[in-house]
Amino acid sequence: MKTYIGVDVGGTGIKTGLVDDEGRILYKTTKPTEVERGFKEVIGDVCDSIIELLNRARKEELAEPEYIGLGVPGTVDAEKGIVIYAPNLFWENISVKEAISDKINLPVFMDNDANSAAVGEKIWGAGRGISNFVCITLGTGVGAGIIINDKLYRGTFNNAGEVGHITILRDGPQCNCGKKGCLETLVAAPALVKKGIDALKNEKDTLIRDLTLGEPIRVNAKVIFDAAKMGDRVAMDIVKEMAYYLGMGIAGIVNILDPAAIIIGGGVAAAGNFLLSLVEEGFREHCFNRNGRIAKVLLAKLGNDAGIMGAAALGMI
Repeated sequence: MKTYIGVDVGGTGIKTGLVDDEGRILYKTTKPTEVERGFKEVIGDVCDSIIELLNRARKEELAEPEYIGLGVPGTVDAEKGIVIYAPNLFWENISVKEAISDKINLPVFMDNDANSAAVGEKIWGAGRGISNFVCITLGTGVGAGIIINDKLYRGTFNNAGEVGHITILRDGPQCNCGKKGCLETLVAAPALVKKGIDALKNEKDTLIRDLTLGEPIRVNAKVIFDAAKMGDRVAMDIVKEMAYYLGMGIAGIVNILDPAAIIIGGGVAAAGNFLLSLVEEGFREHCFNRNGRIAKVLLAKLGNDAGIMGAAALGMI
């Protein structure tokens, strides 16, 4: 049995896992990121977590891990092991691979979190056996990992997969990137939360009010999906609009790349088949399809462990 270490570094937490070649997480640790401490302190915690798992694996007489895989949010030069820009971590032009290799004598692979998720789905999840697919991660933002001919496609300048910044509405909501109407502003969790809070202000008869006790701070994507599933008109309108725009974005991706599948993962995708069925409308309306063959839209399979498992799979592709 071979083993691998996967590290998912997020803006709020560091998740580290020892994963075997069947895709089972044998041991897992979680620590707060506390990004305000700076890079040296955070990467020190990353290394401590890795060493903790190495020691445990040795104690249990498991195979020495083949390598360390690291997934981080932001723009990454995977070949050089450099984080070019990770705004949530306040990292810019930092050699993360070198910092880990200085402390731990194992090969290190690194990529951004969306690419890592795609690789994880390719090796152990919904993308297994599929040579060409795009894995879209829906959460606080929107990103994607692109698999072409069984290989991860990063693009010329490491910017491939930034599907959250496809323009959907010319004069739509302001995006953090500086543009207006990006897909991310219409389908990511903050967009749903904003519409849910607006509903609390403007709609008296909505289950969103009941599920949150009328408190805006309690509004999240799950609340809105739960209300919609229960037949709430206001919530259903929010979800339908979000799903339609997501379908439009997916259609654009499919029209360009012609993949066999689009895989949807991330926190928002926890809405499951309920969301998927609604996405189909916008997708099929905008997708070019002359020969009757079209990409399947699938749900990711790795769930909350996608970050760890994707990172652990980075050396396999």
